[in-house]
Amino acid sequence: MRILNPKKREVIAGMEGFVSSQLEYLKPVEESWQPQDWLPDMTEEDWPERVQAFREPAKGLSDAVLVVLVGDMVTEEALPTYQTLLNGYEGISDKTGTDPSSWAQWTRGWTAEENRHGDLLNKYLYLTGRVDMRAVELTIQHLLRNGFDPRTAQDPYKGFVYTSFQERATKISHKNVAQLARTEGDESLQGICSAIATDEARHEKAYTNFMGHIFEQDPNGAVLAFCDLMRDQVVMPSHLMQDGGGPGLFKNFSIIAQQLGVYTARHYAEIVEHLVRRWNVEHLTGLNGEAAEAQEYLCRLGARYAKLTERSQRRQSRVEPRQFSWIFNRAV
Repeated sequence: MRILNPKKREVIAGMEGFVSSQLEYLKPVEESWQPQDWLPDMTEEDWPERVQAFREPAKGLSDAVLVVLVGDMVTEEALPTYQTLLNGYEGISDKTGTDPSSWAQWTRGWTAEENRHGDLLNKYLYLTGRVDMRAVELTIQHLLRNGFDPRTAQDPYKGFVYTSFQERATKISHKNVAQLARTEGDESLQGICSAIATDEARHEKAYTNFMGHIFEQDPNGAVLAFCDLMRDQVVMPSHLMQDGGGPGLFKNFSIIAQQLGVYTARHYAEIVEHLVRRWNVEHLTGLNGEAAEAQEYLCRLGARYAKLTERSQRRQSRVEPRQFSWIFNRAV
């Protein structure tokens, strides 16, 4: 059943050529890094020594960094849910699984690049021996079964606002974990997280360009979609994660991420402000009444969130330690 109005259908249908030009943000497979590039070579005769050398720096990682790293990995491992989401947006789905359209090429190429992220982080954590991999695997399975609803329905306008936001958020998170890894002495993890953050930066550019093109073609519809998603607040992809031990796992993981400065309320506010600037929302002209109201709301939103940030940080500083099954039920 179609849910898009005729204008939105027209805009999305007319974007094939533009999307084709954005495929440059996907790297050729032959030029892409693979997880094995960052891991010990198990085919060599001295593989035990290689693994031991790989494990040694990870001994210095704090429990808090391990918790954030696991949470990020679990989020990446829920990739099948995200590809399903993209294929559900009206006008861009890959109906046969091998469609030659630019939209389908983007979705499959993006998925192929993203797939390496969870694979690499999973293998890294396994080889370090620092976390309870069975508890981690339970969390991944629960999350895939639970799914998630980003509140975008089948609307590609809202979908590209969401993906623009999330790609920037994951870039920030991986980049900050890389900095923590460097501080705590694990150069391998620093390189891994930096490589993933670089991928996310490329993907962010493409998704924000998709939405930028939509703003040019249909500013009223674009600003309303942006506003609708922001009014509901952006739902994090892994907010339904659980490990079988009761509710609250995502909240606890998020608290640790905020305390470490990996991803905070301030980052949320900065992303909103960045997207408002990137899509030139403040200077849109000729908007209808409802869209003009949405424009005004969006232009004030970043500053509003920034004011709430300090209050949020004070609350997080008073949080009691929480146990995580991922690190053998130690408290952080």
